[in-house]
Amino acid sequence: MAIHPIEFRYGTPEMKQVFGEEHRFHCIIEAEIALAKAEGSLGMIPDEDAAVIAEKAQGASLQRSKEIEEEIHHDMMAVVRAVSEVCGPAGRWIHYGATSNDILDTATGLQIRDALDIIEIKLKNILSVLLKRAEETKHLVCIGRTHGQHGVPTTYGLRFAIWASEIGRHIERLSQIRPRVCVGQLTGAVGTQAALGEKGIEIQEQMMKFLNLSSVDVSNQIIQRDRYAEYFCFLANLATTLDKIGVEIRSLQRTEIGEVEEAFGSKQVGSSTMPHKRNPIKSEQVCGLARIIRSSVEPAFQNNTLWDERDLTNSSPERILFPEATILTDHILKTMVSVLEGLNLREDRIKQNLSMLHGINMAESIMIELTKKGMGRQEAHEVIREKSMEALTTGQPLSVLLSQTPEVTRFIQARDIEKLLSPESYIGTSVRQVERVIKKLESLYLKKINHNTR
Repeated sequence: MAIHPIEFRYGTPEMKQVFGEEHRFHCIIEAEIALAKAEGSLGMIPDEDAAVIAEKAQGASLQRSKEIEEEIHHDMMAVVRAVSEVCGPAGRWIHYGATSNDILDTATGLQIRDALDIIEIKLKNILSVLLKRAEETKHLVCIGRTHGQHGVPTTYGLRFAIWASEIGRHIERLSQIRPRVCVGQLTGAVGTQAALGEKGIEIQEQMMKFLNLSSVDVSNQIIQRDRYAEYFCFLANLATTLDKIGVEIRSLQRTEIGEVEEAFGSKQVGSSTMPHKRNPIKSEQVCGLARIIRSSVEPAFQNNTLWDERDLTNSSPERILFPEATILTDHILKTMVSVLEGLNLREDRIKQNLSMLHGINMAESIMIELTKKGMGRQEAHEVIREKSMEALTTGQPLSVLLSQTPEVTRFIQARDIEKLLSPESYIGTSVRQVERVIKKLESLYLKKINHNTR
């Protein structure tokens, strides 16, 4: 019986596979094989027995391990016995010198490595989409908003480029955290490696080389959870970027604004009672699941404050946190790629909203020009502020009021006021900024994109 929505509603097959029982079991066996190979290569156990373990250990079954666990009530020891059974006499060396979390935490490192590989691919996918949309819309002027109110113009290209730049930083963060979170250990019961003797450090390093993981410098019975806290912070940070994009799309799809809309299928239903509805449900899903992903951060930090050389309070939350937060992050990444690819920009509404205030939102442009022509900046601000408030109150066009204001016409001729109030002439370096972001991020993370420019 399925209970958690991850089982039937959320998540991609590839990420679910990483955190499935079979793959977890496989990672644990991989760690045991690497341990045996490392010990064999350094003369800790017979090299021929290490070879047998490497050949036969993967023949152990999860089902058999569960049967043993029912008897002994210890998950890791159940795996050890299940693997030992298929390795014959060589099985006596399975888990030699290790404690449970040497293997379990190292297996987690393998899962994190696999998960980050999947997330990195999707990050580059969403980056590619954002850069393509930025290139397509770099000249598409729209109203800028601050505090929910109309401000000076911006462009859709700049919006997409800002999001792309943020995704680029997440790709950079991912590469930076890899060596700190894709990590394994072999430190024994309390971290001293006493069961391994003088070769403990060398065996640990060799084991991690076989697994392509970083090796801890020092630890106690478990890998220190500041590493995992950083991983969950990365997921939460990434989810928050996707949340931010989703919030903006939802806001811009409001009926009163109507500048964008999610793709809507010909047979899609928006409401069970209101047949006309076209809701931004994918963006809403992204925003909602981001809350769950962010909620993993607090217990992840608490998991680092354990008693002495360790206790067990981290174990139960981590069984939930790792699959849930990672699968949901991967899911909303894929979902947002779909949203952005299918996002419809309604240029008629964009133009309509841009001209809604009949130039009042362009007051800054006049203020700047007055200052250039000789009026004090603060005086110019006050003159234009007063006329803007009058225009808002009376409904008269700002251009008309300014043309009748001697303090303004002394510096700017009436015929030039209309030009200064044109939104298209007041987007600064936005096009260059977009082009700079595209060039930088393509060269860092993507092959050259074949854009269909406007």
